[in-house]
Amino acid sequence: MMTTGALARQGVWVPVCRRDQLRVDVGVAALVEGAQVALFRLGHDEIVAIGNRDPYSRANVLSRGIVGSRGDTVFVASPMVKKTFDLRTGQCLDDLAVAVPTFGVRVVDDLVQVLSAPKRTEAARMSDDEKLVGSARVRTVIRRGYCLAGPRPA
Repeated sequence: MMTTGALARQGVWVPVCRRDQLRVDVGVAALVEGAQVALFRLGHDEIVAIGNRDPYSRANVLSRGIVGSRGDTVFVASPMVKKTFDLRTGQCLDDLAVAVPTFGVRVVDDLVQVLSAPKRTEAARMSDDEKLVGSARVRTVIRRGYCLAGPRPA
């Protein structure tokens, strides 16, 4: 028997919309069990979901970003700071220390369902210090006694 805590970690499938309501290469935001999720339809068969929150601007805007590709990697560019995120893995292509959560997606009877618990990614397994973004990461590194971004400020 599965406990409530284990079920919460694994998540539940939440119906979000019909497949035909998603346009190809255009994001849409959905609220899934309290979390903002950005859904994207890639081509006619693949639907992916990532967290909608841009870790750099801290705004829920990734669903409004521009979809593009680099080789086989399909990404969304944040409309705020233009950082790009792999739509299949959530990995930031501009800073490998940063990632957004990804969510399981399935289609049942033409209804798109999103798994409420995010998938565990390499970035999700990093320590809290490794998850810091931008200038916050630099300040933490400086406090430890070394600096990755140039000379230590006075």
